[in-house]
Amino acid sequence: MSTSSPLTRRAIFSQAWPIMLGQASVPLVGIVDTAVIGRTGDATALAGVALGATIITLVFWTFGFLRMGMTGLTAQAQGSGDRAEVEALLLRALAIGLGLGFILLAASWPIREAALAVMSGTPPVDAEASGYMQGRFIGAPAALAVYAINGWLLGLGRTREALALQIAMNLANIGLDVWFVWGMGLSAFGVGLGTACAELIALALGLLIVARVAGAGVLAIVSRTPRRLLTDRARLTKLFAVNRDIMIRTVALLILFTWFANSGARLGAATLAANHVLLQFVSFAAFILDAFAFTAEERVGSAYGRGDRDRFLRAIRLTGEFSLLSGAALAVCFLLLGGPLIDFLTTDAQVRDTARAFLPYAALIPLIGMPSYMMDGVFIGTTRGRALRNAGVAATAIYIGIDLLLRPYDNTGVWIAMTASYLLRAGGLALYFPGLLKDIRQSEAKTPV
Repeated sequence: MSTSSPLTRRAIFSQAWPIMLGQASVPLVGIVDTAVIGRTGDATALAGVALGATIITLVFWTFGFLRMGMTGLTAQAQGSGDRAEVEALLLRALAIGLGLGFILLAASWPIREAALAVMSGTPPVDAEASGYMQGRFIGAPAALAVYAINGWLLGLGRTREALALQIAMNLANIGLDVWFVWGMGLSAFGVGLGTACAELIALALGLLIVARVAGAGVLAIVSRTPRRLLTDRARLTKLFAVNRDIMIRTVALLILFTWFANSGARLGAATLAANHVLLQFVSFAAFILDAFAFTAEERVGSAYGRGDRDRFLRAIRLTGEFSLLSGAALAVCFLLLGGPLIDFLTTDAQVRDTARAFLPYAALIPLIGMPSYMMDGVFIGTTRGRALRNAGVAATAIYIGIDLLLRPYDNTGVWIAMTASYLLRAGGLALYFPGLLKDIRQSEAKTPV
């Protein structure tokens, strides 16, 4: 496992590149979704997918703690040599993910109606968004269970297995979207349904990967895991405390992105669609930078579990170097290649012109946003949910205030507020870093030599 491998730049990159490829394929699916609808020339359908995707992201990623909390907790359990807890964490997360997913599926209609009621879309856009969401909710149980499996694999440093799972799901998603939209004419509903079917395929594959990594299938793991371990009060309390704080933090950040989408919707369908096109650039950058943040989660979490301060600091430094270089390279690429990519994603002239006008803001985000992704990785790896929660809530509240102040500047104000939000998140977490160093120093002093 990576917990005992040398902590070198080569080792960091070897662990990060599978995550990078897998993560890069996620926004590529969003790009394909946008292109499949955008090249039909229907700006209303494209705006509907943009609005629906924003709402679904808000709803589903409310439970993103199944990925983030699992990575940190699994890395720490692996670092301390507690194999039984590693397997128990997987079982707990799968049970929680499937249970919450079926609840979402059962409540999908009122969630759709309530969400659209508070957004600023027009009736035609709302109709397309509702169709997209209807399709996506079908895959809710599988989607949340896959979050848990991905978090577990990343916590173990099994990035190649996580890559295989991500690539398989995304290829299925792309193929099904093209078939449902261009082949069957299902429009926005087809995009949502294609993603849901891909998530079901990914769950089946994910369970096979778990069996390979653990040396036994999920049912065998259940049978060999002591019930007292699964229901241990102290471990459950820690699990729910970490997940509660990460959930609040995730909701805060999702509200931020939902507010951003709603600000675009307020300015019309063309602006909403253009901002959605540019968000594909932002998403692509986020998932590339997350490759090193996820690597930091596992490496930092493992060092923290072992009480190894030197390894902890080295993990932060090495992953930070790669993250900074990647952020700068992405910013340059977006400035140079953004125009042709925008033209590929949409054929609507007004959407193209608006997206090109605000491309520099989207290009700036990878560079100024890099510290926020890295700090997320450090604090998720050490399961510092309270710091993540407080920084996320504060950043969102200040962002909304900035956006309201800049309303007279229309979409320029919308993008200035968005770029500022990344600096706010990183700054908030930086305030907690001295306390984190103090804790690992104390933990190191207590660790037997």
